[in-house]
Amino acid sequence: MAMKEFKAESKRLLDMMINSIYTHKEIFLRELISNASDAIDKMYYKELTDDSLTFNKENHYIKVIADKEKRILKVSDTGIGMTKEELENNLGTIAKSGSLAFKKENEIKDGYDIIGQFGVGFYSAFMVSDVVTVISRAFGSDKAYKWQSRGTEGYTIEECEKDSVGTDIILKIKENTEDEKYDEYLEEYKLKSIIKKYSDFIKYPIKMNVTESRIKEGTENEYEDYIVERTINSMVPIWRKNKTELTDEDYENFYSEKHYGFDKPLKHIHISADGAIRYNAILFIPENIPFDYYTKEYEKGLELYSNGVLIMNKCQELLPDYFSFVKGMVDSEDLSLNISREMLQHDRQLKLIAKNIKNKIKKELVNMLKNERDKYEKFYKAFGRQLKYGVYDKFGMNKDFLQDLLMFYSSKEKKMVSLDDYISRMPEDQKYIYYAVGETYERIEKMPQIELVSEKGYEILYFTDDIDEFAIKVLMNYKEKEFKSVSSGDLGIEPEESEDKSDNEDNENIKLFEKMKNILGNKVKDVRVSKRLKNHPVCLANDGELSIEMEKILNSMPNNQNIEADKILEINVNHEVFKALKNAYEKDEEKLNLYTNLLYNQALLIEGLPINDPVEFSNNICKIMG
Repeated sequence: MAMKEFKAESKRLLDMMINSIYTHKEIFLRELISNASDAIDKMYYKELTDDSLTFNKENHYIKVIADKEKRILKVSDTGIGMTKEELENNLGTIAKSGSLAFKKENEIKDGYDIIGQFGVGFYSAFMVSDVVTVISRAFGSDKAYKWQSRGTEGYTIEECEKDSVGTDIILKIKENTEDEKYDEYLEEYKLKSIIKKYSDFIKYPIKMNVTESRIKEGTENEYEDYIVERTINSMVPIWRKNKTELTDEDYENFYSEKHYGFDKPLKHIHISADGAIRYNAILFIPENIPFDYYTKEYEKGLELYSNGVLIMNKCQELLPDYFSFVKGMVDSEDLSLNISREMLQHDRQLKLIAKNIKNKIKKELVNMLKNERDKYEKFYKAFGRQLKYGVYDKFGMNKDFLQDLLMFYSSKEKKMVSLDDYISRMPEDQKYIYYAVGETYERIEKMPQIELVSEKGYEILYFTDDIDEFAIKVLMNYKEKEFKSVSSGDLGIEPEESEDKSDNEDNENIKLFEKMKNILGNKVKDVRVSKRLKNHPVCLANDGELSIEMEKILNSMPNNQNIEADKILEINVNHEVFKALKNAYEKDEEKLNLYTNLLYNQALLIEGLPINDPVEFSNNICKIMG
């Protein structure tokens, strides 16, 4: 029998197909099953358009048979089959798609699922086999033909016997090598695993003979193995079912079966879109944060299916980074795929799906915030930090989209509140949204800087995440109300009327503060009277955009650049300590130097900043006690 050469561009192309295009060798089974499903689809279409024929779905299936001894793996279908000419045209020409031609010839509209439109999936079989044999009998023909090839050298076609219409693809599996264990493609557990992973939602039964155990007849506890034919795939995907038929338990079971997480989903979103692009999706908002969420190992992305066939485990393009916690899947028949079906072309359809999904997630989170506050707070405790990163990231590109999802701890409510909650309670005379930054809520409560704002009865948002202030600096304002740190130079609060002081006294205070600034040198930008302190003698205030908390965060990073915020030492002139300062200024320069350094170091400690010279600080305290 004469060997025929492939009609493709070159043998090198086939070699590339076999060895380079597919990332994982196990993909071959997905491709062969998809082609088999496609063949049954074609039979269905024939019978649908011919009144003399009746399509009985019960008679159509795909069978996977492994023979370990002979190293044979067989994939059979009851589809439309191929004539001799079709075998030559479809399998003898690389990248020729019989499915695509069938679709065009019959003017099938996009509503019909024809999976194998790319024409190269069949050749993935050569990744795991030395010889590929195809035996096919076409619908309407009493003759069958055998196509056989060992790869790039070419193929043969000859007439053969086959009792029924359909196609058998027979692979002679390669021997093991040091790098590859081809035996596993003959193992029952591995074949079942690949089918469940990639082809679980093929709409025809995928059958296999599997080994099961039962109690041996005539015994009580002696077991025996037996072989039984089972359907491996689920066939009907949950996302194609009507939402009204499904319960929360159904969605939770799906979440668990797909190993999206060990927790229960906090919320699910079921999308059935039939507009500019058709797709189905089931998205989950997890209850708990994955253990590796903030590590390099974590991969965002949704499972992507095309007509129920898994194309990608993690399609990152479908989720923005700020919603990377979302789990789930998308199934569409409108996507443009490349020849290996593993990678998507970056096309308009994918972007449309991603945009729609983003908006659906946002809508669900807003609804949760408004109507299921307890659930939202649970979600926010786990993933609120990611939303704040989203506000800060890319120079605030997404801040308007995310800002109404943010929550912070409230000094008044003693719980998390949204920015809308805060705005709704603001008195008319309040100019700013006030916030304070610290390591814990308890430490913020003791900050001297909050005294004036608290006394005015204004609500303060407590920032304890290292990202909080950076995000707010990018946000700048919310509903035309500017954010203001309680440590900023100007709080926008008019001071209460105080007793008039003589110009001479004011001048003396100015001279005292100038002297203190000279003592501290470049440690502070200025020393001045505090308008915010009521009970505390001293505090540090910010001057400029970089706050003291930002300084601490930036300097704790590996690439420490010794960044310093401009600090102002504020003195409470109504505190007993100020009297001691004035007395030292007038009578004892050495004591003034001592007091100034002590107050500066005290202010540093209040802010959680390190003291430059702890020994000197300790000695100074001893001097006072002496």
